[in-house]
Amino acid sequence: MKLNEISDNDGARKGRMRVGRGIGSGKGKTAGRGQKGAKARSGVSVAGFEGGQMPLHMRIPKRGFSNRQFAKDYAEVNLGLIQKAIDAGKIDASAVIDHAVLKAAGLARGGSDGVRLLGKGEFTAKASFQVTGVSAGARTAVENAGGSVEVPEVQPSEHEKKTARREVNREAKAAR
Repeated sequence: MKLNEISDNDGARKGRMRVGRGIGSGKGKTAGRGQKGAKARSGVSVAGFEGGQMPLHMRIPKRGFSNRQFAKDYAEVNLGLIQKAIDAGKIDASAVIDHAVLKAAGLARGGSDGVRLLGKGEFTAKASFQVTGVSAGARTAVENAGGSVEVPEVQPSEHEKKTARREVNREAKAAR
């Protein structure tokens, strides 16, 4: 058997229906969209439309606010994947494992604010980590394997500094 002789079983892949290709195809003329109306038109989304009645997502009261401007973007990496990479020789367990090492091994995608270590999977290698965040389970697993986890102290953002200053000023005014 050669690579060019390998093929799927009959019926394993079904081709897409080509609509609007004549009456004999069974999907000609209206192409399965019925007759006229919003759903027959192209580029019209009717998700959430309730015939002019106030839609459910607008009737229900809204609560809270999550400001995405201050959200942290962490690359979350499980210990099981790190163990696989160490076994495969992609990561050197004797050196400090940080964001750059995990990114080079293809484990940390994104994460502009650093890496967060999660405890899913088995971890047996004695390794030292330098990450932005770590779950309690991950810290326990690494320390049980004889390794260590270092989490550098996070510097407060400008927004947090301003908020802290305002709080101090309020307390000073209240004390007067």
